[in-house]
Amino acid sequence: MSLFQQLKTSLCALFRGRYAWPGLDVTLPGGQLLHLVGSIHMGTRDMAPLPPRLLKMIQQADALIVEADISGNETPFRDLPSYPPLRERLSESRFQHLETLTEELGLSISLFDSQPLWQIAMVLQATQAQKLGLRPDYGIDYQLLNSARETQRPVIELEGAESQIALLRELPDGGLSLLEDTLTHWHTNARLLQIMIGWWMEQPPGETPTLPNTFSHLLYDVLMHQRNLAWCEKLHALPPGRYVVAVGALHLYGEGNLPSMLKTRPG
Repeated sequence: MSLFQQLKTSLCALFRGRYAWPGLDVTLPGGQLLHLVGSIHMGTRDMAPLPPRLLKMIQQADALIVEADISGNETPFRDLPSYPPLRERLSESRFQHLETLTEELGLSISLFDSQPLWQIAMVLQATQAQKLGLRPDYGIDYQLLNSARETQRPVIELEGAESQIALLRELPDGGLSLLEDTLTHWHTNARLLQIMIGWWMEQPPGETPTLPNTFSHLLYDVLMHQRNLAWCEKLHALPPGRYVVAVGALHLYGEGNLPSMLKTRPG
């Protein structure tokens, strides 16, 4: 092999599998070829359309796999029970913190009075994202779902919206820990959103990016680690084929991430 051929081979090996978005490839023992995409559920206008190479992967895939199919118009918050007033469920300091934040966001705290605490946290997080210029229509998974529909690719849900809501409803104390984390790490979460936008707009992360922590140990285990374990089992159970798998970007990095689980699970 000539020196030029050796150099070309080395460069191809170095850059193989690198993408202009947070994505990586994993091949499972059962013949499942997975392209994992680090999705952001809300995005900016500049994040559309998706890269042509990624859209081509959708066209060539046997199916698109997402956490939940969010392309419909149904709200996942229907049929929720009413809860006691917030002052009965929160300490005075937490209530005041929440009241101050809702005023800053232009929201009325009375709107949340009978809602579960986990739902309040999710509404606050979505409002924060909107204040940063993000919109659901430009979310990565939403765009991928539209592309799959246009190319008549099957869509497979890892969980589904109802299962996600059921998980949140099972959080202790009505989801108090999720609300507390949202309030405590409010500015850190904004910085994390900007980092993930940068992964799509500027440069994807390396294999082990340094990320700010916005979860308590309990929430990280329930919302990240345990879900990764369940998804790992479902992906290994797929028929052989090519799949594009879009999950929240944080599931691809950090401790107990999905790619490492897929690679280390016995075949």
